[in-house]
Amino acid sequence: MSALELRDVSRIFTTRNGAFARRALDRVSFDIPNGEFAAVMGPSGAGKTTLLNIAALVDMPDSGSVIVDGDDALKLSGDELAAFRRRKIGFVFQDSSLIDAMTLEENIALPLAFDRARPKAIRERVSELSEALGIADVLGRYPCDVSGGQRQRAASARALACKPGLLLADEPTGALDSKSGRDLMELYASGKSTEGSSILMVTHDPFAASWADRVLFLRDGRLFTELRKPGERRDFFDRIIEVQAAMEGGTR
Repeated sequence: MSALELRDVSRIFTTRNGAFARRALDRVSFDIPNGEFAAVMGPSGAGKTTLLNIAALVDMPDSGSVIVDGDDALKLSGDELAAFRRRKIGFVFQDSSLIDAMTLEENIALPLAFDRARPKAIRERVSELSEALGIADVLGRYPCDVSGGQRQRAASARALACKPGLLLADEPTGALDSKSGRDLMELYASGKSTEGSSILMVTHDPFAASWADRVLFLRDGRLFTELRKPGERRDFFDRIIEVQAAMEGGTR
């Protein structure tokens, strides 16, 4: 079973009067196997954000299917959809989106509180995640009092709190310095901090993408091609650069 399956997913955006505007996604299909770390790349307007929003079930496709952990997610609605999303999917934003008035510990605990977990279970889970992500010593601090890298680690811990099978990340290194970005990608790639969750990450950065097991390239709303890591990350980085150049040059 795959963590995520997209089948012929299309999304068309229209103007207010209902006229056709543009096709953001055009019959996109792929699977993310359990435990895989996949990245999505492509030029501006390629459909990356739309794809991630559909995978996160915050936007719905005009056609196609979205299967999460074996369940047809498009059949859910209302409270059922909200609970499914909270338990099955974690989301990491570029700017962390932590609540400033809460400590890192409280931010991480929030999804578990929404899920009505017992206080002891919440404390144990927060401790477990903070140790894995290297932020146990700053749990009592507020987001404004820690580094960008620590905020993103806390955001990742919050996203993983309910043990989702799928972790979605939107440019998670975009606001980080190079060392913090590298450290976060090492954590994602190791699988130790994500506990085997599959990862689908949107990024414009070939360095960040080179830590993934596979890179999917989008252009004009379609799957342009994909690359699998050949072994060495440096070789993978070079191949990613080559595909980016081919996309910009309009070749395949």
